[in-house]
Amino acid sequence: MEFHPQPAPGTARPWAFPAPDRGTLENGLTVLTSHRPGQQVVAVELYLPAPLDAEPAGLDGVATIMARALSEGTDKHSAEEFAAELERCGATLDAHADHPGVRVSLEVPVSRLPKALGLLAEALIAPAFLDTEVERLVRNRLDEIPHETANPARRAAKQLSKELFPADSRMSRPRQGTEETVAAIDAAAVRAFFEAHVRPATATAVVVGDLTGVDLEKVLAETLGAWTGEPGEPLPMPPITADDTGRVVVVDRPGAVQTQLLIGRIGPDRHARVWPAQVLGTYCLGGTLTSRLDRVLREEKGYTYGVRAFGQVLRSDAEGNGAAMLAISGSVDTPNTGPALDDLWKVLRTLAAEGLTDAERETAVQNLVGVAPLKYETAASVAGTLADQVEQHLPDDFQAQLYARLAETGTVEATAAVVSAFPVDRLVTVLVGDAAQIAEPVRALGIGEVTVVTG
Repeated sequence: MEFHPQPAPGTARPWAFPAPDRGTLENGLTVLTSHRPGQQVVAVELYLPAPLDAEPAGLDGVATIMARALSEGTDKHSAEEFAAELERCGATLDAHADHPGVRVSLEVPVSRLPKALGLLAEALIAPAFLDTEVERLVRNRLDEIPHETANPARRAAKQLSKELFPADSRMSRPRQGTEETVAAIDAAAVRAFFEAHVRPATATAVVVGDLTGVDLEKVLAETLGAWTGEPGEPLPMPPITADDTGRVVVVDRPGAVQTQLLIGRIGPDRHARVWPAQVLGTYCLGGTLTSRLDRVLREEKGYTYGVRAFGQVLRSDAEGNGAAMLAISGSVDTPNTGPALDDLWKVLRTLAAEGLTDAERETAVQNLVGVAPLKYETAASVAGTLADQVEQHLPDDFQAQLYARLAETGTVEATAAVVSAFPVDRLVTVLVGDAAQIAEPVRALGIGEVTVVTG
């Protein structure tokens, strides 16, 4: 029997996050493109700087309804016809609103890119915003709110924002509005918000995929280039302040068999020099199954299926003023809520006293840097990160430089950053669970004043 020779491994090729090409259309639209050979599904991310802070008083959620209404019909196609045209292209179109603005995401086979971009342009040039469609979207959003309130993780996030930020700050209120504010939204309000804040001169489009043989300049000029609007400047970002006085808020859920915990404060965003060290230290604390929190709370004590620590940017501006939410989240069984929090605080105190180990730092670097080529295999993942950089006013090579800086960050630096991010006496703890069972054991820990609110 003759065997074929075993294939020899190829030479490992160096990897770096792709650097985009940057240009501007005649209408002022900024365009970032990244040619990714082999990615036959092209991803387009459109960033519209229409921040939640710009929502009129009493109309929280209008940005979300506007984003959802963009694909609900134009002056040329009804909502059903528009959806059918997207389906014929094999395309998906999604949009959502967050504190920095609205993001519109399009994925389509490269062979159908001109048609799909034409539909996206149509939605931006002449959205219908019909009364009937907006009313339906408002009803849908009102139906979602009770389900979100019933979800312990969503309820914890809502309470933490309310606790951290001043009452007059948009960040203190639900991103997609409350029942009262959403119910007040109509088609006129949606159109007014669109006309006030959506224009090509302040928007950015990111296009990523295999662009071989595509005259992208021509395609963009004929589609998104036809979008017109008044010149404008992005709105200035209000200062972000927060009260991280150490305290505990229990959202009472009588009879709950688990306690959802969310522990947080705000810290520096990606503009800060400490960001790479903060990323690395936070990963060592609670980024994966082998991190310290899981090792103690999950493996040793069996309190939980998993606890995670993370940093999530809330909003940034061009001057580097901004903030990130630094948080620890997870769930534990109700009887062990007190012991689990006690052990969690012990982990934080031990970390501050003894620091991270070189082995922990090395594992974190290998995981964070080594997984990057897999993380960015798809065009959508690359486009999303490039759009994040635009949204947060970061340079185009930020992500590439971040991996280099992570590899250079030492154990002492990572320790200092994570201890500063999670000081034991400056954390706001939200617990969604049975107050009758968990409030007193938590008070006994002395980690802050305990307040009970209804769920």
